[in-house]
Formats: sequence, C-alpha cells, structure tokens
Amino acid sequence: MQHGFGRSAAEIQAGSVCKGKGIHVKRVKAVRSFFRKYGSAYLFIAPFFILFFIFQLFPMVWSAVLSFHSWDGLGKQKFIGLQNYQMILRDSVFITGFKNTFFYWVFGLALTLVLSMGLALLLNDRSLKGRSVFKSLTFLPYVCASVAMGLIFNMLFDYNAGLINECIKTLGGAPVKWLTSTEISCIPPLVLYVFRSVPWYTNIIYSSLLNIPAELYEAATVDGAGPVVRFFQITIPALGNILVFCMLTLTVSAWQIFTEPYLMPGPASSNISISQYLYNSAFSMFKMGYASAIGYILTMILLVFSLIQFRLMKRAGEA
Repeated sequence: MQHGFGRSAAEIQAGSVCKGKGIHVKRVKAVRSFFRKYGSAYLFIAPFFILFFIFQLFPMVWSAVLSFHSWDGLGKQKFIGLQNYQMILRDSVFITGFKNTFFYWVFGLALTLVLSMGLALLLNDRSLKGRSVFKSLTFLPYVCASVAMGLIFNMLFDYNAGLINECIKTLGGAPVKWLTSTEISCIPPLVLYVFRSVPWYTNIIYSSLLNIPAELYEAATVDGAGPVVRFFQITIPALGNILVFCMLTLTVSAWQIFTEPYLMPGPASSNISISQYLYNSAFSMFKMGYASAIGYILTMILLVFSLIQFRLMKRAGEA
C-alpha cells in the first residue's frame, strides 16, 4: 500500500529504524566522549561518594526508619510509630541529659570564647618574650589523648587527695565533693571540655588577629583611643565572622559532648549528656529504635541552633 508521498509503509518503518539507530549511536559517542574527558576526575572522587553513601547517607536513612521501630539489635523489628518520641518527652533521664547538655553549651561556649580571646590577644602582643614557646604550650592540651586528660582531671578533682581540694584546704576551706555530689558533678566535665577546647579556638582567633592591619590601631592611638576602645571598635568588628564561626562550631561540639562526662561520671545520671544517654540506650540497654529517636531529636536541636547562627553570620557579613 502506497502513502501520500509515494513511499511504502515498510520504507517509512525502515527509515524510522535507521533514524533511531543514528540517534542511539550519537548518544553512545557522546557518553564515550564525556567519560574520556572527565572519567579520570570522576574516578578520583568516586571513593568519597561511595564512603559517604556507606558511612553517612545509609546510616542516616536507616536510623530514621529505625526510630519508628522497637528493636533490640537481634530480634525482629516491631513498628511502633511515634511511641519512641513520646517516651523521650516523658523520660526523666533524657530531660536531665538535656539540661546538662544545655549547661555544658552555655558555660562552655562563654568560657571558651573569653579564654581563647584573652590568650590570642596575649600571643598577639609583640612585646611578649618567648611567644613561640607559649604558642606551643597553648596547643598541647588539644593534642593530648582525651582518655589521659580524663584520668588526670579525675585525680585533680578527687575528694580525698585531689590537687584542687588540697588548694582549697590550704586556703582554709572545706573539701568539695566534685564528682560525688549531684548538684555540682557537671562542673568537672565542663572544666575538662573548656580546657581541651581553648587551644584550638585560641589558634583560630590568633590567626585572625594577624590579618588586622596594624595601621588601624596606630591611627586609633593617635586619635587618643585607649586599649579598651581599640578592642571594641577595631578588634571585635574585625573578628565578627570568625567569632560567629567559633560560636557555631562550639555549639555543635557542646551539644555532642560525650567524652568528658563519660570519663568523669557523677552519681547516677547527674552529669549525663544527651550523646552519652544515646550511647547507653543503644549499647547498654539495647534499645536501638529509642536511641535512633534520641539521635534525631539531637539532630533537630543542632539544626535549629545552626540556622540561627547562620543568620547571625549573614547579618555580621552585611554589617
């Protein structure tokens, strides 16, 4: 049967097939050309994406699903909906952990920033002799093993023979039950956390101080500005973005605090953190679904604080 242009149906079909093959060949050539050009680059970054999927993305998705189940790690999973999240809101240990972590965050952030700023300003003083030695000594606590630091601080805060209580007794005071009192057992882990955090943030702030032009301080001095005025009118504005960055990273670090209260435990759960309770729920009580729910609540808390501080960083950049 002939169609309007004098071509048979078989000819039209054959032409369509040839056209389809031509498009397919062009696509294959384009793909081969792309991989010849960029294949080596993708080969280099492929391990990152593979490891990210195995150790980051998959565990995140898996724990999200698991948070809606009851599972002891061995038996069959049982879907329980939002029960894990409802139980967390009524869990007295979780509430204690939340309060303690909030305490670690507020005082840890404030003390770390103040001490880091003070040390950075001291190291930036060109009249200070032996600055290189002080820089090395300042960074030592950060590179020391956390377990070793925990053991040392346990001895320092010991009730009977600790150095801190010995100093208090020398001054005429009574020894303090740092690690056995429910009221103050959060203080030793906080001190250890600040002690280990200050060196890192001192170096960040010190590096930023080096980038502030000396001419600004010289001009301010000529205009009669004292050290306090120069600090608040030049140093703080120049360090705006860096300080917000330090606040953001300290927030994430403090809300994930685990090592310090784990190495310096108080009575019962008096100084437990959210991360420590998550660990105990998963690997001591084998409540995998419950621990996953705790992890996602902690993630939401960190997300809220991070968004707030990103807004602050944006405003500081616009100012």
